[in-house]
Amino acid sequence: MNVPALTGTLDVYIAEINRFPILTAEEEFELAVRFKKYNDMEAAEKLVVSNLRFVVKIAHEYRNYGMKLPDLVQEGNIGLMHAVKKFDPYKGYRLISYAVWWIRAYIQNYLIKTWSLVKIGTTQAQRMLFFKLAQARKKLENISEKHAEFAEIAESLGVKAQEIAEMETRMGNRDFSLNSVISEDGETTHMDYLTDESEDQETSFIRKEETAIVQRNIAGALAKLNEKESFIIRNRVMADNPLTLQEVGDHFRVTRERARQIEKQALKKMALAIPYLSEETKLLEG
Repeated sequence: MNVPALTGTLDVYIAEINRFPILTAEEEFELAVRFKKYNDMEAAEKLVVSNLRFVVKIAHEYRNYGMKLPDLVQEGNIGLMHAVKKFDPYKGYRLISYAVWWIRAYIQNYLIKTWSLVKIGTTQAQRMLFFKLAQARKKLENISEKHAEFAEIAESLGVKAQEIAEMETRMGNRDFSLNSVISEDGETTHMDYLTDESEDQETSFIRKEETAIVQRNIAGALAKLNEKESFIIRNRVMADNPLTLQEVGDHFRVTRERARQIEKQALKKMALAIPYLSEETKLLEG
């Protein structure tokens, strides 16, 4: 279906779609029947392009939600094309009367999905509240000429004040892009103020190499210990939850003092095998 794409400015697009004439009821019926009976894509295209101006008009109703109008128009166009596929010309009403529901549905669904990474409305009632809240607040404030309270808005919409407060909070905390410009020079972004606390590649490589060397040295030193000494080092010095000397003694059926002597002897062997562990060994012995 060759439908005009919104590739330039919105004004250019509007000028382009206004070239397509609005169909009479008879012309629309004939085209709709051709499409429904014979899947005539040319007829479907004429039905779509003749109603594109109405999509722009409906999209304007949602321009205060902070989204780009061209994006809203594009979503509305998808809704219009879906409506043409579903339209039954024998029902007796005009296409736009039926299509307006699909156009709004696609635009509203787009707004809900892109408003925030956190879902704004998960139920039909919440989705309705999302679109009715601002309208109800504005209407009340125009009447009373003062800030509308949650209770007043809730009463006008037939919901609880807590629901109004929750939706206000959700709508007031929109996501923002870290790449969005925040300075007059047009170059500074939020990203420029974020510091990277991670290591650079060179430091990370050196640290990994040092860790690998230490692990190899420790493995070599452990290989020089006897069974009891190795057990104590692994379960007393290297363990996340080290055993007590009493538990080590019970394991080997020796006294606590004998377990301490074996540990001291094992630490000395480790210090001889790995010289840079000598200071740590003195601390452990202490």
